[in-house]
Amino acid sequence: MTELMTPALSGAAAGLGVAMPMGAISVLLLQDAMRHARRAAAAAAGVATVDLAYAAVATALGPWVAAHVTPVEAWVRLASAAVLLAIAGHGLWSSRAAARTPPPGAAVAADGRPAGAGTADDDGPAGASTADDGGPTGAGRAFLRYVGLTAVNPTTALYFAALTTAQGAALGGGAAAAAFLGGVGVASLLWQQLLVGVGVLAGTRISGTARAWTFRLGYGLVAACAVKIALPLP
Repeated sequence: MTELMTPALSGAAAGLGVAMPMGAISVLLLQDAMRHARRAAAAAAGVATVDLAYAAVATALGPWVAAHVTPVEAWVRLASAAVLLAIAGHGLWSSRAAARTPPPGAAVAADGRPAGAGTADDDGPAGASTADDGGPTGAGRAFLRYVGLTAVNPTTALYFAALTTAQGAALGGGAAAAAFLGGVGVASLLWQQLLVGVGVLAGTRISGTARAWTFRLGYGLVAACAVKIALPLP
């Protein structure tokens, strides 16, 4: 059991690293939580499902790639670390803009419409509540909507591909890979559900400063993973 703790903790760090930065999806999730808790909880599960799916594909392919590049394994680790550092650096730089971005009430959704505006998945006008908004049908639509919105983000796929390829043989065993994926899934889901809870309790606005700090913490974890992967240097 002890030997599975390391990949599980690595997976949890990876899951938080990709989930914590508050981008457009997080803003939309907070806004949905302010209106309909059950629908937002289903949406949060959709986001975590995509994170887990990308991690699973990357974990399945990572050891295979690593096995075919054994002679240059150290350089592969270094290249993967460079990719992760680039993602972290870009995210940290973007956090400066996050502090100046209008709060969720004025945010714009990923499709270009105001985030608070009604969509095809809404059961009524923005901010209005109807009988089935929080029911199974509304929750199912919210889940699928957020799966689609999250899946089109290529950074998530690139992030897990770099992370798992660099770890190579460490995730080659079935138990270790399962522990890693379990850590990713649980950490991502818990963070998304925490956002839902914040939205339900607050019902108001999240400050730009708070959003910027989630960027810094999340991408700080990504940078830490990159450094861990890069050492020892070739």
